[in-house]
Amino acid sequence: MGEIMAIWARIKNLKFKQLLVLAQLSIQHPTSILPTYKATKNSMAICDRLFGNAHHKDNETNAFRHALWNFLIAEYCFRGNDSVKKSVNWAKRITDLHERLSPNELLAKTMDLHNNQQGRVLFEEGNKEEQIVSILQQKMKKALKIVSPEDAKKAPQQLIYIDHER
Repeated sequence: MGEIMAIWARIKNLKFKQLLVLAQLSIQHPTSILPTYKATKNSMAICDRLFGNAHHKDNETNAFRHALWNFLIAEYCFRGNDSVKKSVNWAKRITDLHERLSPNELLAKTMDLHNNQQGRVLFEEGNKEEQIVSILQQKMKKALKIVSPEDAKKAPQQLIYIDHER
């Protein structure tokens, strides 16, 4: 129930034009909404269990969460459409929209977009849901700390993080 309240709170804060974009995307892809919701809920539950509240900061655990989120969106959508390309395209569209609507700084947005892509790449490579947590935990150990958006280009196969707290 808490997830629904959080989603509703986010929707209530959207501007009219943002609501129209979200509504249009939902109408164009109605069969992707439920798998996206389930993927979001499961990625948050996994990260809460593994990391507590730490994944809400711009650190390695946040990088893990974004990659997991995109992987699961693609995976769950794939179960309904049997198309890797459609699943990855949807995951990109909906998570890019999320980043456009979020009030993040440029560096945090760059980090999130990069890590989102890492999750989609892992899905495209044929990894399975049963393996993804372990794979991402290994990638998290090798995550690269960035201090500028250009740093993301130096980590084409790595997770990246900012971690203002250290």
